[in-house]
Amino acid sequence: MTVLERGSRTAGARDAHDGDGPLRVGARQGFGWLLVVTSALGLLASFVITVDKFELLMDPGFVPACTLNPVLSCTDVMRSEQASVFGFPNPLIGLIGFAVVLGVGAGVLAGARYRPWYWLGLNLGTLAGAVFCMWLMTQALYDIGALCLWCVLVWVVTVFLFWHTTLHNLRHGVLPAPRALVAAVLEFPLVVPVTWCLVVLTLIGTRFWSYWQTLL
Repeated sequence: MTVLERGSRTAGARDAHDGDGPLRVGARQGFGWLLVVTSALGLLASFVITVDKFELLMDPGFVPACTLNPVLSCTDVMRSEQASVFGFPNPLIGLIGFAVVLGVGAGVLAGARYRPWYWLGLNLGTLAGAVFCMWLMTQALYDIGALCLWCVLVWVVTVFLFWHTTLHNLRHGVLPAPRALVAAVLEFPLVVPVTWCLVVLTLIGTRFWSYWQTLL
């Protein structure tokens, strides 16, 4: 069990009924901190990308600070069609989504309990974010041919947000699953997100291996 998931179960982590009302599910303080820290990092990355995107729109000659070489080139990524999939800059989605997650995390730290449908909504939202990030990753690697380091940070925090939200929902029975499966994923909570990120890192390494060799 990770450091963030350890610790005693506080009052906020216990499930409870409000009188005869519907069940409300709390969360561990460690999970609350994970929500706050990862969403804050996501917000920071989304904010920086948004500012740089508007700078680039106003001044086509603007070079973002994260444009370091032909591979680590935020400029190429921001100028691509994929940078505005829905007709507006993608990081605007991050500004809204990560702000919502930050609010949930702050609520958890304050001892809030949410109804199961709320936790399922958070799980669905983080899943959609992870899928979108992986699609953007494939576009960056195999179509655009460049990476934005701030985008990579968003990919990583989204993966951890999705997986740990899933773990939370499995732990509290919000997501039904066989007991053996739940016990296994709770016993080794970092296997999936770390493996996931290592696969992405491997894809990045192999895709741009010819360039990395020139730096050796």
